[in-house]
Amino acid sequence: MREAIYLGDNLDLMPLLPEGAFTLIYLDPPFNTGRPQTRLTLVTQQDEGGDRTGFGGRRYRTESSGTLGYPDTHEDYLAFIEPRLRAAHRLLRHDGTLYFHIDYREAHYCKVLLDEIFGRECFLNELIWAYDYGARTKRRWPAKHDTILVYVRDPERYVFDAEAVDREPYMAPGLVTPEKAARGKLPTDVWWHTIVSPTGREKTGYPTQKPLGVLRRIVQASSREGDWCLDFFAGSGTLGVAARELGRQAVLCDLNPAAVEVMATRLGLPVIELGSPAETPSLESRRGRSERS
Repeated sequence: MREAIYLGDNLDLMPLLPEGAFTLIYLDPPFNTGRPQTRLTLVTQQDEGGDRTGFGGRRYRTESSGTLGYPDTHEDYLAFIEPRLRAAHRLLRHDGTLYFHIDYREAHYCKVLLDEIFGRECFLNELIWAYDYGARTKRRWPAKHDTILVYVRDPERYVFDAEAVDREPYMAPGLVTPEKAARGKLPTDVWWHTIVSPTGREKTGYPTQKPLGVLRRIVQASSREGDWCLDFFAGSGTLGVAARELGRQAVLCDLNPAAVEVMATRLGLPVIELGSPAETPSLESRRGRSERS
């Protein structure tokens, strides 16, 4: 199996992939918000008659270069996600880990479903990714976090390398030694991390793009150099970027042509349309391992 981006329904891809091929599977499926997810992509060009003033008093013109998005409504969300989670379980290595990224609307239902598929003994963590950006309702506590449910294939022999994870500052550095404060602390199950800045260099314009820092932490902790990673709701391809930076290999898939275009531009990987006469995937790891689940 070569590194590639697949365009099409992930249920069509997963039977083609070898059982137990992936040490890490990260899934960021549609959240079933009930509304379309869209983001307007803007391009800014220098123009003396433009509508914005930038550094040094220079004037710029802002133009729309299109809208990226997808519908986010499923009448029976569990019926949609269950066959995909069962396929993910089949594809995990014996020491593999699944990270399932969801929000408050479906998290509790999905937790019960994952317990059924993996077994409650294979539940490792509920991670909370907390951020502080976006609209704020005054009718309830504003929702400013996502949930990432973490399951392992085998609770006795999964990959987890805490020392490989980037450390973070202590919230109260004065309460620890200067040496500890300088080194930073290992993250807990609550991750404070900003979203992708709308004006930052990391931004692709894809509406639900996840920060590279969050995916780097996942890849660092739950895979090793040379391992294979899978994301079959790949969106903007951030898992692929993190995997490449850390010496892993990735297979990505998305049904949305706009997402595949973003990933192809970002990663330069070949795009294979499911149902085309492209070769059937087969696994050859850089490390030459042949163990399977």
